[in-house]
Amino acid sequence: MTTVQSNRRDFIKSSGVAAGSLLVGISLPTVSRLADAAALATPSTAVTAFVKVAADNQITLIIPKSEMGQGVFTGLAQVVADELEVDWNTLTVESAPVAEVYNAPFAPMQYTGGSSSIAGSFAAMRKAGATARLLLIQAAADTWAVPVSELHAEHGNVVHAPSGRRLPFGALAARAATLPVPKDPVLKEPSQWRYIGKPMPRVDSRLKSTGKAGFGLDVRLPNLHYAVIARAPTFGGRVASLDSSAAKAVPGVVRIKEVPSGVAVIAKNTWAAMQGRKALTVQWQDGPGTTFSSNQLAKDYAEKSKQPGVVVYTQGDPSITATGQHLEADYATPYLAHAPMEPLNCAVEFNAAGCDVYTGTQFQTGDRAAAAMVAGLSPDQVRIHTTYLGGGFGRRANPASDFVREAVAVAKDFGAPVMTVWSREDDIHGGYYRPQAHNRLTATLAADGKPLIWTHTQAVQSLTKGTALEKLSVDPKTGIERIQHEGASTVPYQIPNVQVSVHDGKAPVPVLWWRSVGHSNTAFAVESFIDECAYAAGVDSVMYRTALLAEHPRHLATLKLAADKAQWGRKLPAGRARGVAIHESFNSVVAQIAEVSLVDGKPHVHRVVAAVHCGTAVNPSLIESQIESAICFGLSAALFGEITLEQGRVQQSNFNDYSPVRITDMPTVEVHIVPSTDYPTGIGEPGTPPIAPAVANALFSLTGIRARRLPLSHTSFTPTKPA
Repeated sequence: MTTVQSNRRDFIKSSGVAAGSLLVGISLPTVSRLADAAALATPSTAVTAFVKVAADNQITLIIPKSEMGQGVFTGLAQVVADELEVDWNTLTVESAPVAEVYNAPFAPMQYTGGSSSIAGSFAAMRKAGATARLLLIQAAADTWAVPVSELHAEHGNVVHAPSGRRLPFGALAARAATLPVPKDPVLKEPSQWRYIGKPMPRVDSRLKSTGKAGFGLDVRLPNLHYAVIARAPTFGGRVASLDSSAAKAVPGVVRIKEVPSGVAVIAKNTWAAMQGRKALTVQWQDGPGTTFSSNQLAKDYAEKSKQPGVVVYTQGDPSITATGQHLEADYATPYLAHAPMEPLNCAVEFNAAGCDVYTGTQFQTGDRAAAAMVAGLSPDQVRIHTTYLGGGFGRRANPASDFVREAVAVAKDFGAPVMTVWSREDDIHGGYYRPQAHNRLTATLAADGKPLIWTHTQAVQSLTKGTALEKLSVDPKTGIERIQHEGASTVPYQIPNVQVSVHDGKAPVPVLWWRSVGHSNTAFAVESFIDECAYAAGVDSVMYRTALLAEHPRHLATLKLAADKAQWGRKLPAGRARGVAIHESFNSVVAQIAEVSLVDGKPHVHRVVAAVHCGTAVNPSLIESQIESAICFGLSAALFGEITLEQGRVQQSNFNDYSPVRITDMPTVEVHIVPSTDYPTGIGEPGTPPIAPAVANALFSLTGIRARRLPLSHTSFTPTKPA
């Protein structure tokens, strides 16, 4: 990946900072240090966020995170506004341009993912707001020739307490911008917070509800053309021969162009482009996976998992000989598509200044570097304009930058801007799925029923090997990617002897992180198997977990809250049962209790009670929304989701055969937040992993049948007496 330096002049121009404005930046990697205004854009400061106070009193927060429905624009605005002392309705937000100053603290790139937006920026954003406030106060002190101690900020003004005089921030901005930046601004005490911890309204609600929010598909440029791509039916396939004569005859079709990913049909509108694609006659040279079958891969994985793979985690001595009840089980999960509501799209315009790319991306730095490579430009000649995202779930954070590369290749040398659009079928067939996986677990229970030995063997593809992120993700000691086994090698239960090993799966199918990444796979296996242990020991599922979590107070508090709110142990109506699961991901703990029944022999989830421990709840309303969303997303996969391949071809095509949860399937969801003053932790993804095992465990309680393969539609449930 190319890292590009940005000088102060270019940074100011790309950020739209007007003369006479106050610009405050902060350094995320060294949160305790704040850069002065003159050094904001120098590489040494690695600034990733800032505040603008314009002369007209407009306060703007530039956010380097992508807004895809998770509410990051609102949450980060709350943090800054609180320390800055401005009224909520005076604050606006803008999406950041791509610059080194906006890199995340965890990696040298600008991106949105890993549930890290609030967790990674909380302290830095507070300091940015506090620094701006102190600069404005100092400017007022200089203007009035009074001591700083006599001044305070209040509702976007600096107030002189003895005289009652006040000046709006805008009147002080120009002077404040010339002052040295304080190195260690004093932050508010939590008791003084006005916005942090409150369910503030979203800053994008009005725009979205009135249709004014600009998503990728809303981009309109002068003389904009539209393109769709005919892609090979197998991954890695190439054009062998092409007859485009019929396509060229379609009204509105302007050009047929071969690109690395297939054949582009460029037209004056999307319909014409799609009709032109239908008229193409293409003979394809098959890719390397022509004989690939996901069903055969499942069998291969199951066979491999009978033997240990590369050991990635050991505790105690799992090789000891022990007597006691022995359990073993295999859990299988399929490939899954991301299927965001807004399919992929990207508009590209070449001009004298270089190239402008308009898209909803989670991966600005990588996409800019990829666009520059395809365009034959330097990265500083490429400008990424991040729009609102109609969902992402990881698909728009691709190290391969596939949809951006493709769009740039289409527009290059065309002579007018082109938006490359994906249909839903393109999206489902387009690859970059959550990996298929197999998990084999064994346990030997001691006399008290608790696990004495626990082994977990996985077979799953790597997500980053062969990409620019490989060095960041792969453990050099084992050669195994850490996120392959996340959630398996961090089991919180007190088990004396543990071994986790991984078979690095190989398949000709492009894979990518999917909401909650490895946790979505491992949580299903771990939380289902611990339930099997509880049943074998004859102990209630919640009590069994409680006994094994004594060293994890956050888990205990979360589990207790969920159990209390769900009234665990209270008798349910006939034909219903509860199941529980608890899992930590992205440093947050989520417990879920699902209440299920069978309707016409199929699982139906009536209610899910969730408890979450995510540290300081910056915006409780956003947290509730994210947990609800994550449950819906995870339940879709648990009940229905599956991508299968035969002869290298994806069998699904649209929501008719890759079904999400419909409104009639969606349970009542209750979200309860564990009160905490801890530092905020991730929230966008942790609600997804527990839902599948919670539902599967409830179905076992109802029917006595264990579901060890997802989706649950593969399991035939026959009502019996409760287990």
